[in-house]
Amino acid sequence: MKKLIVGIMLVILVVTGCAGKTSQEDTNGGGSSNESKPEKVKLNLLIAQPRFREQYETYLDAFVEKYEAEKGIKVTYELEMPSADTAGEILKTRLSTSDDLDIFNIHAINDKAQYDKAGYLEDLSGEAWVEGLYDSAREAVMVNDKVIALPLESLSWGILYNKDLFDELGLQPALTMTDMKSNIEAIKAAGKMPFLASYNEAWIPQLFLSLTVGAFSNTSNTDFVEQMNADQASFSDIQDMFHIIDLVHENANTDGLEIGGTDGCAEFASGDYGMWVQGPWFSSTILESDPDFNIGVAPLPVNDNADASMINASVSTSLAVNALSKNKEVAKDLVAYFLNPDTSTDFFTATQFNPLSSIHAFEIYPWVNEAIAYVEQGKSYVDASIPPAVKDEAGKVLQSYYAGIATQEDVIMALDEAWKMFNEINQ
Repeated sequence: MKKLIVGIMLVILVVTGCAGKTSQEDTNGGGSSNESKPEKVKLNLLIAQPRFREQYETYLDAFVEKYEAEKGIKVTYELEMPSADTAGEILKTRLSTSDDLDIFNIHAINDKAQYDKAGYLEDLSGEAWVEGLYDSAREAVMVNDKVIALPLESLSWGILYNKDLFDELGLQPALTMTDMKSNIEAIKAAGKMPFLASYNEAWIPQLFLSLTVGAFSNTSNTDFVEQMNADQASFSDIQDMFHIIDLVHENANTDGLEIGGTDGCAEFASGDYGMWVQGPWFSSTILESDPDFNIGVAPLPVNDNADASMINASVSTSLAVNALSKNKEVAKDLVAYFLNPDTSTDFFTATQFNPLSSIHAFEIYPWVNEAIAYVEQGKSYVDASIPPAVKDEAGKVLQSYYAGIATQEDVIMALDEAWKMFNEINQ
């Protein structure tokens, strides 16, 4: 009987000891249901800036290391970086199929209302980094009084020009079509090509749409976007946009449909071209080809009204957290890391993005200062709110126009139809 009692007590002690060990493991992150923080989290990101893959991966790896050291959570990530031409459709597909997408980029001006209405944008208004944003940057990522994304890339753009060539020829950036024609002749006389054409990727010829609509809707056609949203206007109302489109095309290389963005940077850095209808987001890639290349930024004239020659100023690439994410808190922490006071400057200088928060204390690049000078003179506008579907269509139909397949009337009809379809879907 004594032996039986002793045996029972030993069993109780062993079971109790095992239970104590399991509880300790759980306390140390062994997987208890009472533990609120997971040991491992995988985040899926979609950011349509493939030219900055190295910079993003370096920064994300630093976050992973810091997060595990400080919070004991091992984060892994999968970073998908489609081109701008395909990113919109890929994102819509990923979101509509309830894919496990945690973080994705949107265009602050063109995309935020659409994705917020669909319920995909997490409200980030309470995040600590919001307070440090410059007012213009904060307003750009707000919908219905909510901050719905972290702004990354603020833009002041129009065209790029070869500053050394212009200085050599004694030229100033043109503010009228007449002056632009004069500059073109001077550049041709010097044995250089006035413009670089690089239309292989549809998002590049689409840039003409933002610049021409921006110019006309801030001068002669102030209600153009509003009227298009109401199906009460047509691109035939601003058909004069073809004046600058044609002038550029007639004074550019003939193989533009074979050259994309990255190849275009190398071409422009060669010094054989005077101007490129492109933004300073390609500055780092241009300087990789020639670190001494002197980049200039100027408005694109659309007519002989100098007041219509303005810089396009806006916030584009912004990081959003999927409101349906299963890893929402970790995703928020990762997004916040891009405006971490101790590390954000490293990322912004590596990508050559402009400062947009009070935490940023780095020297502004010369071409940015040049663009800001126009802004300070009141010669700028906020990027027109053109539906993404219209921009996509513009890129494709302008490629056909440059190839001689489509006429001006075809372009106008395609853009009108794309905007009407957008209105029907989003009523």
